[in-house]
Formats: sequence, structure tokens, C-alpha cells
Amino acid sequence: MAKAKSAFVCTECGAEFRKWQGQCSSCREWNTLSEVQLAASRPGAATGASSGRGGYSGALTREVVDLGQVDLSEVPRMTSTFGEFDRVLGGGLVPGSAVLLGGHPGAGKSTLLLQTACLLAQTRQIIYVTGEESLSQVAMRAHRLQLPTQGLKMLAETSIETVLAVAQREKPDILVIDSIQTMHLEDIASAPGGVAQVRESAAALTRFAKQTSTVLLLVGHVTKDGTLAGPKVLEHMIDASLLLEGGSDSRFRTLRGQKNRFGAVNELGVFAMLEQGLKEVKNPSAIFLSRNEEQAPGSLVMVVWEGTRPILVEVQALVDESALGNPRRVAVGLDHNRLAMLLAVLNRHGGLFTGDQDVFLNVVGGVKVLETSADLAVLLAVVSSLQNRALPRELVVFGEVGLSGEIRPVPSGQERIAEAAKHGFTRAIVPRANAPKTSPKGMTVTPVDKLSDALDAL
Repeated sequence: MAKAKSAFVCTECGAEFRKWQGQCSSCREWNTLSEVQLAASRPGAATGASSGRGGYSGALTREVVDLGQVDLSEVPRMTSTFGEFDRVLGGGLVPGSAVLLGGHPGAGKSTLLLQTACLLAQTRQIIYVTGEESLSQVAMRAHRLQLPTQGLKMLAETSIETVLAVAQREKPDILVIDSIQTMHLEDIASAPGGVAQVRESAAALTRFAKQTSTVLLLVGHVTKDGTLAGPKVLEHMIDASLLLEGGSDSRFRTLRGQKNRFGAVNELGVFAMLEQGLKEVKNPSAIFLSRNEEQAPGSLVMVVWEGTRPILVEVQALVDESALGNPRRVAVGLDHNRLAMLLAVLNRHGGLFTGDQDVFLNVVGGVKVLETSADLAVLLAVVSSLQNRALPRELVVFGEVGLSGEIRPVPSGQERIAEAAKHGFTRAIVPRANAPKTSPKGMTVTPVDKLSDALDAL
């Protein structure tokens, strides 16, 4: 019997080393190397990504092809039966693609995939592999959600070899794995969920999906800081990485695309969690604009761009005298460091001092704003709360604020203004470069160049 070998694998980037060392020389992280047992090599067996482990063999490309001769006809996509899911995917499921869906416990990952699988099983061949729940538990949830259960093939298994053998025999259109952290290969001498098991299991499933044009849907766990668990190389293997966000106390869930080889990155889909499962929200701006009749100081509506569409969200600011020597700066849904920078710009170029005030910011609806177009709206909301003066309800604001107090343009300014006009807003403060030549009917657009101009416009 050949002697089993071991290697040290970085849990952050997946790099392998022969010896243990304190720092990974690939990603420069400390104390991330863990020892894994490698399978003993067999005579004539292939190694690496083309090992053929799992009962099938063959490479993705068997001959050299000139790039100019590649067929450019678009691959037909499959609908997921959810318009918001298709939007994040870039138009639907692509045959031969591997999609990783992550999220916190209770976010609705299994619910979303079970709903998709049950509805698609009426017209497609689907195998749903559950490694965390029994078949009766999945059946009970499907019955509670009032889903059609006829036609969906289920498999309770955690062995990759068995899963691939069944998939090779059944030849499904879609293969769902719930979850990748529960799967294991017999050749890898480590527990399921380990670095080597997750990496090799995902590699074997991805190879099968590419060779058979099967849509592969993987459920992935996340760590306590919200990042996908497992080796970082897992995100490089798959074609699309989606993150389902939303706490258990929130009714709404947001599906955000972090990586997508077949569509726009950072696309956002919105779902509502109901008794019958997840239901798509086709007009997210309407739910994020459920405001009180009486306008309060510190409340303002801004237009953010998520993927390929504008969304109107409300930002709230609360500025109060601080009883501490070091005033607090709290931002929920926004970058904390950018808030500190914007307050410094407000002091220097707006003449308003907040160094002795506690500043709290919140984006209504649990949306995470990742772009800089919210800068101007954040500052005007802070000024409104600081002066204790409410802003007009019909006002909408967007624009990036520079360190010298200038208001910089943002992408897709015309579409943002049109979206605001569609929802009944009649006033807009925007960067001058984003101001349209002809304002939408019933809307007054005020272009500004500097922060002082925006304050004067109020």
C-alpha cells in the first residue's frame, strides 16, 4: 500500500505547501495553513483537474480550435421561473454553468432552490441532492409551501462518487447540491467541509457540469462575517456567485450577484418571504419608499444603481449631541469610513461642524449601498437632522462628493432621474454633468457643481 501523503493548504486562497509556515506566501495571510491528507497516487491514474474521478472521463476540449471559428450563437438559457432570479443570473440559467448560492442560516437558500426545482421539474429533468436534510424533511417543506412535488427526483446522499454515478445514469438538465460543505470524496482523507473536500468536490461537480451541459446549482455556507466558507479557490471555479442577504427578522431578501460570467456583476434581485416561500418583488422602489405621511428631519430619498436598473431608497440620518469624548459614527447599509470622510468634507467646505455630535445613518429596507452616488444624499440628510429642518417629500438627490467639495457625476444619471419622475418626485438635485437638456414633465432639476451650491439649493 502506498504511503499516504499530506500537504498544508491555505484556507483563504487554496495555495498548497509541503511544510507548515506561519504566513501564506501567496495571499500574505497569517495562520491560515491547515494540514490535509492527500490520496496515494495509483499507477496510471490521472491527477489534478482532469483526474476523471467520479466515474467519467474526458477533457473539456479535445482539439485545438481557432478562436475566429468559434460559433458565436447565443446559448439558449433556461428560465428559473423567477424574474428576479433570472435578472441576477443575467437572463436565466446557462447550460453547463456552475452557480454558487450563499447566505446566512435562515436566509432562504434552500427554499429558493426548492421552489425553483419543483416548478422547473414540470418541464425539465432535475435531480435535487440533499446532504443536510432527510427526504421527509424536504417533502414536508415542499408541502408547507404548496409546491408541485410530482416529477422532482430527490437523492439523499453526501458521496460525490454516488452523486455523479446517479447523474451520469439519469442525465438531468439541472443538478442541485444542498450543500457543497456536506459533500465528500472517498479519496480525500479529511472530514466533509474541509478545505480539500470542498475544493475537490466542487471541482468534480464542475467538470461533470461542463462536460454534460448540466446546470449545476450549489448551496454554500457563509462565515460569521458574511463571506463564503471554504477555500477562496471555490469562487474561482464556479461561473456565478450569488449571495442571499436578509436577516430572520426582515421580511425582504436581496439576492446580489458577486460574480457572473454570463451577466452583469452586482445585479440585485428583491424577494419577499411569505408563508408560501419567497415571492419576487418586481418594483423594489415601491417597498423601499414606504414613508410616513409626516416628513421628519434627516429623511431623504436617493437613487442608487444596482446592476442594470435604478432603485429609489430612503436614507435616514440622526445627529445628536454626544455625551462621550469620542462621538459615535454608526452607518447601517453604508461604508463607515466613507461617512467619516464626508463629515470632514461637510466641515471644511460646508461650514457645518459635527465633531461634537453623534451621527447615525441608516438605509431603509436593509439595502446595502455600495456605490458613491449616495454621498450627496447622505450629507444633505445629515444637514437636515443637524438643523432640525425637514426636507421636501418630493425631493430626490444623488451625486458623488469629492474631497475638495465638488459634486462629481455618476453613471446613468438620465435613467435615475426618469425613475424618480415615474414615482412622482418633482424636484431633483443632481451633478451638473448629469442634468438633462430637457427635464421630465413635472420635474424641476437643479444642477450643482459644489457642496455649497447644494446647500444653497435647499
